[in-house]
Amino acid sequence: MAFDAARYLDDDEAIAEYMTAALEANDPDLLLLALSDVARAKGMAQVAKDAGLGRESLYKALAPGAKPRFETVMKVARALGVRFTAQPT
Repeated sequence: MAFDAARYLDDDEAIAEYMTAALEANDPDLLLLALSDVARAKGMAQVAKDAGLGRESLYKALAPGAKPRFETVMKVARALGVRFTAQPT
């Protein structure tokens, strides 16, 4: 069976750590993958509804190679219960 990160994202702390690691990698595709994994863990239909998107639109926005608008990424993050923060490097 292939590894599926969504199976392990079962609490807010795990989700926050996973998203932080994805952001620190500085790779937009990895960030989309992480958002997708968390959305699958929480239920795509509910996340889409909470973000104000159609389910298909959510899948397309988080697909590998997608270039979603910043506004869409922020809506999805909010629906997932995560907030992006800045720290000095």
